[in-house]
Amino acid sequence: MKSGVKRLLRRAGFDIVRSTNNRGGVDDFIPFEATMRAARAAGLSVGDYIDEVMNGTPGATQSTVDELRTLGVFDANPGTVLEIGPGSGRYLEKTMKECAPSRYEIYETAAPWANYLVDTYSVIAQPTAGCSLAPTPDASIDLVLAHKVFNTLTFLSTCRYFFEMARVTRPGGRIVFDVMTEGCLDPATVSAWTSQGGEGHDSYPAAMPRQTCVDLFATLDCTLEASFLAPMGFASTEVLVFGKGRDS
Repeated sequence: MKSGVKRLLRRAGFDIVRSTNNRGGVDDFIPFEATMRAARAAGLSVGDYIDEVMNGTPGATQSTVDELRTLGVFDANPGTVLEIGPGSGRYLEKTMKECAPSRYEIYETAAPWANYLVDTYSVIAQPTAGCSLAPTPDASIDLVLAHKVFNTLTFLSTCRYFFEMARVTRPGGRIVFDVMTEGCLDPATVSAWTSQGGEGHDSYPAAMPRQTCVDLFATLDCTLEASFLAPMGFASTEVLVFGKGRDS
């Protein structure tokens, strides 16, 4: 991958990590050891180093978590959390401070980062198989998360994850993820992506119609409770918060 594309992805807020099952078309990844050394040398947590130094968007992760707190996502103190594609763990670290779950499952294909998260935060790394959350039982999770993941996947891969996210969420639980909706793709932003996106990397970013998400989750007994735009370098991504219906 050309260096210009690497810089773009990092500015855009995408955690580029080595993956053995890469469906997003990303050909180069943030190296584990080098990133850890650089973060230590800077006196920052890994997540803050990626935000502040690599992405040039200081506070971006915290601002998203703060908004989720304001919306009441953590008010019920979810005891079971599942995160798809935590990468370096920059959202995981801050989420655990908000709700201190007794069980936190991750689905991460980058083995060095997954091992680091298990060792550092005592999370449970589940076996990954593309777009499946098969190891997690039905209706067993209070809060399902995916940050800066679906902007890198194909439409069908993302939709398959949506079905799985709804399946594993318990009635009364919440589902939080971001996608690049039409609200993030005004003409000026589209022009910026096309001019700076880099040759040979047309799979990123992947757009997803907002109404498609709302309508699909409605069929899965999940209602859109809130949404907001989160920074992603020179662009933005839309965070959607769904609540799953309670048993009657």
